[in-house]
Amino acid sequence: MAAAAPIALIVGLGNPGDRYTQTRHNAGFWFVEELARRYGGSFRSEAKFQGETARIVVGGQDCHLLKPMTFMNRSGASVAALARFYRIPPEQILIAHDEIDLPPGQVKMKLSGGHGGHNGLRDIIQVLGSRDFWRLRIGVGHPGQKEQVVGYVLGRASAAEQPLIDTCNDLAADQAERLLAGDFERAMQTLHSHKA
Repeated sequence: MAAAAPIALIVGLGNPGDRYTQTRHNAGFWFVEELARRYGGSFRSEAKFQGETARIVVGGQDCHLLKPMTFMNRSGASVAALARFYRIPPEQILIAHDEIDLPPGQVKMKLSGGHGGHNGLRDIIQVLGSRDFWRLRIGVGHPGQKEQVVGYVLGRASAAEQPLIDTCNDLAADQAERLLAGDFERAMQTLHSHKA
């Protein structure tokens, strides 16, 4: 696994606009914003990619950051446009997203899989024509009832939960050098052993 192709594109999922900035569904945006802050990247609007993009260099490796501005359910068009333009295959893409099946304070990473009901992932799989990309699953917790999920992810985390989510984003950002070197095994060991 250590010899895997390194990550060349990190996508943070979220919804554009001030009303969504602090909502749980924007946890992916928060992650790529933290990477840009740490590594001197600056997001700018790119109409051809239907999103905001930045570039960072970590450990000598170049990486694109992307925040789709299409709204969550149409994230695939933005991701596919950038990936195809720069010829980045799915296995070199990391999608950071909120994960209701993990509690705040947990963060997991995996390659491939289904969408788990996440509309952003569902659209990316459909438009890319592949599910073989990496996912950074940022725990935001579950409201308890399926019918409450939409309102929950479009709401703000509690004062107790937000620091837990922020800590996970920081922890994941600490692994950037490993991700861009293709050292997924050690990155996952670190992330998965984290206890809130």
